[in-house]
Amino acid sequence: MLLRSASRNDVPYILELERRSWEQGFVGTDDLSVHESRMSDADCRYFVLEWNGSRAGYAILRGIASTNRSIELKRIVAAPPGRGIGRAALEEVLDIAFKELSAHRLWLDVYEDNERARHVYRVLGFVEEGTLRECVKTAGGYRSLVVMSLLEGEYRLRRPAAR
Repeated sequence: MLLRSASRNDVPYILELERRSWEQGFVGTDDLSVHESRMSDADCRYFVLEWNGSRAGYAILRGIASTNRSIELKRIVAAPPGRGIGRAALEEVLDIAFKELSAHRLWLDVYEDNERARHVYRVLGFVEEGTLRECVKTAGGYRSLVVMSLLEGEYRLRRPAAR
């Protein structure tokens, strides 16, 4: 598995995968102009996951320039889900955030009803901090988000090679 920096050539793939994941209710979605703007922003990094020679997902980190060293995992999507690809990608994202980008805190929000993702985050050491109740409007009503984070010290305790 390889997690590489995304290029503008990857944007159509990211948009398509995001759309499919959004339709399944797993992640939010942004339009082309938002992704292009973020890709040009030094405070944001896009990654594409390659598995067995093919693209198999993507991840977006924001807040890289934060003086608080608090980086947001804006989005991570694996395709197809349920094969452990997302977990493997997330472990690489953790290494990038804490080793390469010197994060003190990596945080994310996840839909409250996305139990599969919440389970993976908990297994990797993320702690649930609270719920943003009914904060996302959808066609079917409102959805809540759970905020989760992993601190640098917790990461280093769980991954001894990271010390």
